[in-house]
Amino acid sequence: MGTSLDHKLVQNTFHLRTIVDDPSAIDTERFAEKHFRIGELAERWGLGRETIRKIVKDEPGVILIQQGRKKAHTTYSVPESVARRIHTRLTRVA
Repeated sequence: MGTSLDHKLVQNTFHLRTIVDDPSAIDTERFAEKHFRIGELAERWGLGRETIRKIVKDEPGVILIQQGRKKAHTTYSVPESVARRIHTRLTRVA
């Protein structure tokens, strides 16, 4: 795979399809910030990978990269601002 987005890999991914179809939809601040993978957040927060996946899978701002028609492999890319928002929500005292 080259440096450009492979349209076949992103055709079923709403967030990335929006970026490919409408370049003006890119949030430039979120684009430039650090992104975390599931394993990195699991290690930082001391939680299991599956727990983190369940937490971030429907979170606004998380980028989903789906490969294959049956969602056999999905990569989650979590911008730092989104990770901070999730962490703040999880550590909020009731």
